[in-house]
Amino acid sequence: MTLQASNITALITGANRGIGKAITEGLLDAGAVKVYTAVRDLASVRQLVQKYGERVVPIEFDLSREETIQNAVKVAGDVNLVVSNAGVVKLSTPLDDDAVESFKYQMEGNVYPLINLAKAFGPVLKSNGGGVFVQMNSLASIKNFLPFTGYSGSKAAAYAVTQGLREAWVEQGTQVISVIAGPIKTDMADSAGMGEGAPPASIVFDGIMKALTTGDFFVYPDEMAREVAKIYAPFAKSVLEIES
Repeated sequence: MTLQASNITALITGANRGIGKAITEGLLDAGAVKVYTAVRDLASVRQLVQKYGERVVPIEFDLSREETIQNAVKVAGDVNLVVSNAGVVKLSTPLDDDAVESFKYQMEGNVYPLINLAKAFGPVLKSNGGGVFVQMNSLASIKNFLPFTGYSGSKAAAYAVTQGLREAWVEQGTQVISVIAGPIKTDMADSAGMGEGAPPASIVFDGIMKALTTGDFFVYPDEMAREVAKIYAPFAKSVLEIES
């Protein structure tokens, strides 16, 4: 299935702020049919509902609660685009006293939810013609940056899972997109000290829309990511056998 904005029905986790909100608004402004905004607090997307009306469908969604996952699958059974965006970050080095606890927290926030989301919505995408699954990864997936060791470790694991999904879903025709982003201007980036001078979250939406047209696995949305891609992309093509 080739997705264009006008035939997209999407579910986006963490749609109430940052990159998730920018993707939500980008899709709706481009003419998407509907966006299910999967968030813990339904009130946090009230402004989106006021702006876009019935094309925004808030869903209470917490990947640590199985009942919200199953409810989302029932409600959003018509989706052909799923964006796994929600995540956590906590500063830590490998030698900190709380290094293990920090890593565990970020694995539970960045990796296990990805797996649960994919297991829940993979069959939905298949039944709707294959569709697209987008995972928000990071330059930290391929390079550790102190003091983000726990975050880098969890994002490296998420990136590995994303590669696995790409292979697992070949037969059902689901395009998998891995967004390898540098610092993007979001509240989370600001709180981690990475937001100053960072590009706007809207560039991630632009990169995803381009990948829908080209069929690419990788999206390098910002200048820092594209500089790294000049070196990393040949490695990915040769060693991982992934073209972009």
